[in-house]
Amino acid sequence: MATDYDTIILGAGTAGLAALREVRKRTDDFLLVNDGPYGTTCARVGCMPSKVFIEAANAFHARGKLGEFGVSGADQLAVDIPAVLARVRKLRDYYVSGVLKATEGLGERNLAGRGRLLGPDRVAVGDREFSARRIILATGSRPVLPGPWAELGERVFTTDSLFERPDLPRRIAIIGLGAIGVEMAQAMARLGIEVSAFSSSDRLAGLHDKKVNATLRALLDQEFAVHTGHEVELEAAGDGVRVRAGKASVEVDAVLAAIGRRPNLDDVGLETLGVDLNEKGLPPFEPGLLRIGDTPVFIAGDVNTHAPILHEAADEGFIAGRNAMADEPICYQRRTPLGVVFSDPVTAHVGQRRSDLPDDTVVGEVDFSRQGRARAAQKNDGLLRVYAAHDTGCILGAELCTPAGDHLAHLLALAVDQKLTVFDLLRMPFYHPVLEEGLRTALRDAGKQVDDSPDRSDLANCPAMGSEALD
Repeated sequence: MATDYDTIILGAGTAGLAALREVRKRTDDFLLVNDGPYGTTCARVGCMPSKVFIEAANAFHARGKLGEFGVSGADQLAVDIPAVLARVRKLRDYYVSGVLKATEGLGERNLAGRGRLLGPDRVAVGDREFSARRIILATGSRPVLPGPWAELGERVFTTDSLFERPDLPRRIAIIGLGAIGVEMAQAMARLGIEVSAFSSSDRLAGLHDKKVNATLRALLDQEFAVHTGHEVELEAAGDGVRVRAGKASVEVDAVLAAIGRRPNLDDVGLETLGVDLNEKGLPPFEPGLLRIGDTPVFIAGDVNTHAPILHEAADEGFIAGRNAMADEPICYQRRTPLGVVFSDPVTAHVGQRRSDLPDDTVVGEVDFSRQGRARAAQKNDGLLRVYAAHDTGCILGAELCTPAGDHLAHLLALAVDQKLTVFDLLRMPFYHPVLEEGLRTALRDAGKQVDDSPDRSDLANCPAMGSEALD
């Protein structure tokens, strides 16, 4: 006999917990079903522990610049990688403990197990069956690990297991140079590990802009070996692994596979919903609605592959939770696209990509090598490119690889969201000396190319002084 609920949520990750928050505001008649560890991917193995690791790597790497500042003795510094990883786990456990509070006190409404759809209104968990008015599918994702690679055992691992290791070997290959691969490759290299990085694509960190991509590639090439443009093959080599890609061939002690994540849709029962699935096995849904076809099932978070980023997963949980409780679901307007990779310099993209914009799009850019504040901090590397409409100067997007790029990206996301022009931003105050003055340089460059750029009677027309000390 099926047990009836108003709403069933499958998955207690970021999207599932955000949906739970909205559902609990409106009913106590719900069931949360979760397969695997609680605590979310972000807190357990993703965003948070990786940033703790990166901060340690950047702190140690900074010793190379101390001499230029007039600080001696940097050559006496050493890194204790087991201690670094121990701190990662300590803070990771702290972050996870905070997330777990969201499921405290649920009692029988929180069920550990693998849920499977039996139809648009029924779910099976083991040998138990439940029915619901609405169902939210938020089962998340997992790292991709090809079968032949998995056969190499502990010599090949993913970020799901990386931070559980008590130590790291002397030589590591990173396969995949998306956001995770770039971040981990640079961090490990900065901790003194011999890193060889591989990617079948020439594009790094999800960048589309060729000039920004080339800038990032040149900077990473200075820190570790980067091999791109060829498929990668792995084979056992004694106690290690032989990695081959094109003409490159290296032997390492271990491999970190960072070639993407796969949605947890295996045997979840999508075929019971009566909707057509695409070539990737995904059902039809509107990003602002998240309802699967005309069914009472909503799909949220990494499992739908729409925007596998934490703030997007939280938004999708909110949308799914609200719509699951609504008489008539609402189509929500999604946020301005924003992605940040915590490399050094930080890599980011905002709004529309250059490849998706018309050929006559205005591009304003700034090279940070001569930016005053960046030079003072010995962080004068990177490139920022801002895209604007040629007729109005409306800011459409940007890609960048710059110091404090995460902060500049948020400022640009605000501009895109509010449909500001380059002149609107140029009317804003830019204090001196700050890194944001680099953005102002790029905006001035774009403004010169806009068709509608008369001699304005406001401070948007205030030109550069022509000196690093003043601009």
